[in-house]
Amino acid sequence: MGAIRQCSRSACRQSAVATLTYVYADSTAVLGPLATYAEPHAYDLCAQHADSLTVPRGWEVLRLAMPATPPQPGPDDLLALANAVREAASAAPETPARQSHPHIEAPASAEGTRRGHLRILREPS
Repeated sequence: MGAIRQCSRSACRQSAVATLTYVYADSTAVLGPLATYAEPHAYDLCAQHADSLTVPRGWEVLRLAMPATPPQPGPDDLLALANAVREAASAAPETPARQSHPHIEAPASAEGTRRGHLRILREPS
């Protein structure tokens, strides 16, 4: 499970219960239930900041219905998650067996001292 998201307002440490998004083309602010995922252009708000939301003059606020209690995962959600994991596992390509590559020999003209897999080359004189 992911971490509990906090209110986006500075200095507020309350848990977020609503998500605020802006539709700039329509001059509308949309306030609704907490989004499933944190989005970079959305703001998570606690109950206090969601209730006291104000918008610029000329803008509308569209308040979507907020659930009284956060939804708990049900058996259908858990089955859907298990099916998604099974589907992803079966769709994943099998990793091919590791192939051994023939040992690469150094060119005859390269002289130097060998240290493990590294080679120290002398400067040409």
